[in-house]
Amino acid sequence: MIFENEHLTHFAGLPVADLRPPGSADISLEPGSPLDERRYRPAGERAYGIAPGEYAPDAVAWRLRKRYWGDGDPDIEELFAYFLDSVDTTRVTALVLGLWDDDASDGNPLIDRLAAAADRFPALRHIFAGDVVSEESEISWTALGPLTPLLEAFPLLETLGGRGVETSDDVAALTPVRHAHLRRLALQSGGLSGRVVQAVALSELPALEELDLMLGVPNYGGDATIDDLADILGGARLPALRHLGLLNSEFQDDIAAAVAGAPVTERLTSLDLSMGTLGDEGVEALLAGQPLGHLHKVTIRHHFVGRAMTDRLRAALKGSGTELDMSVPEIGHAWADNARYVEVAE
Repeated sequence: MIFENEHLTHFAGLPVADLRPPGSADISLEPGSPLDERRYRPAGERAYGIAPGEYAPDAVAWRLRKRYWGDGDPDIEELFAYFLDSVDTTRVTALVLGLWDDDASDGNPLIDRLAAAADRFPALRHIFAGDVVSEESEISWTALGPLTPLLEAFPLLETLGGRGVETSDDVAALTPVRHAHLRRLALQSGGLSGRVVQAVALSELPALEELDLMLGVPNYGGDATIDDLADILGGARLPALRHLGLLNSEFQDDIAAAVAGAPVTERLTSLDLSMGTLGDEGVEALLAGQPLGHLHKVTIRHHFVGRAMTDRLRAALKGSGTELDMSVPEIGHAWADNARYVEVAE
């Protein structure tokens, strides 16, 4: 699941549509359209979301969010109650939780409300919690989860995404769980804590096929270490894993070296080491490790790899047909002690 500082337009193969608050004078915005809250029609009309009944409940990924300019809108819990009353939630398959309060540093109350109402959502298979962009709340100010209640309440869930950081030591964004059906897990953060990474590593996820972790930096809570990734790279609890993204880290070279010798790597079809501080040392480790020609795609976007080493990796993979994306090369800050930087921090 690719990170972009834009609201989701599509999720789980469906166009995203905001639930328009009751009584709103706004006209409908076609599902899947980019969300531009300054979008006006020639007559001065404002377009936002859809009303219940405009589309089949299973034709869109519904987004519930507080509009940061929406004075007079109901609060997020009232909006959820309206959703339950006005939409046939038994047919909803995908749900996106957006901004819930002007201060997004407190956990999203909709997570507990949704978990408590799980019996109203028998078809729900895909959830993204934290579709919040920087003009609403920086990723380092936005609470991640807690996500465990969603996994416990929805045993048939297939996709879970979350964005933010742990904003309280008292509330873990994720704890170790067993979930038989989860296929995709993506945690997008400027600072993913070690205990969250350990929780992923210790969870029993036999159906998980895709895992993306944006690790971030210590200044924003990203205190995970290479040791925290050991069980993930061992792969024993992830027998179905085919895509692994270990992203946005200040120890990206160490990650590359660990991946190069990891048991899980030989089972992958896609590897993503983007958004971090990967340099020549990391690519050298990849080249010296186990063959990567079985991979369908290797993505290293936003990196600090020199042209010569890029060419070496490209040449090594050329004969196997592996697609290599090494776009967005960066240049380190010559004046900084640590010249390299991750793509997403604050």
